[in-house]
Amino acid sequence: MTLYYQDDFVTLYHGDCLTEHREWLEADVLVTDPPYGVSYKSGWVKEDRAIAGDSSPEVRDRALDAWGAKPAVVFGAWDIPRPAATKARLIWSKGDDPGMGDLKFPWGKSDEEIYILGQGFTGKRGPNVIRANKPPVNNREAHPTPKPTGLMEVLIEKCPPGSIADPFSGSGATLVAAKNLGRTVIGVELEEKYCEIIAKRCAQDVLDIFGGAA
Repeated sequence: MTLYYQDDFVTLYHGDCLTEHREWLEADVLVTDPPYGVSYKSGWVKEDRAIAGDSSPEVRDRALDAWGAKPAVVFGAWDIPRPAATKARLIWSKGDDPGMGDLKFPWGKSDEEIYILGQGFTGKRGPNVIRANKPPVNNREAHPTPKPTGLMEVLIEKCPPGSIADPFSGSGATLVAAKNLGRTVIGVELEEKYCEIIAKRCAQDVLDIFGGAA
C-alpha cells in the first residue's frame, strides 16, 4: 500500500485494505460503501465497469470482522444478507432516478439500505428514510456507483466523535464529506484511477460534480 494523498484532514492510501497496511483500523468510526455482492454491471456504460470483490459479501464481511464492535455505517441492498451485527437500517431514497436492476423490468431499485452497527450515534431524531438525488448519469463516467456528498454529510453528522475510516473509498464521497465537516478521515482505494479522482476532489474542493446537496 502506498500513501497517495494527504492534507490536514484526509489521508488516502492506494492498495488492498485487507491484505496490506491497515491504518484505517485505527480510526473511530467506519463509514463505507463496500462491495457486498450485487455483481454491479452498468446498463448505461457499455465498457466493463465491474467493482473488484463484488461477486459476494465476503470482502465486506472480512472488513467488518477486522473492524470489530466499533461504530459503523455500511451501505447494502435488501436482497443481500445484511451484516450480522446490524442494529438499525436506514434507507437512501434516490429521488426520481429509477436506479439499478433489469432494464426490461418496469421498476428500478431507486433506494439502497444503510446499516448502522455499534453504539454512540447522536443528533436530532429523524426518519430512517434519507432523500438525496443520485448523481446524474453524465457524472458516472468517473465511477459507476458514486454517492452524493450531501448524503454522506448527513450520515457523518450523527456519527460519534473521532476520525472516520473508509476502506472502500470509491469516488471519495466519504472523504470529501468528512473534510467538509472538519473530521479527519483515512481512506483506502484499491484502484488507482479512483485514487486520482479522490485526490483531485480533496485538493481542489470541487465537490458538486458528484452531488453536493442532500
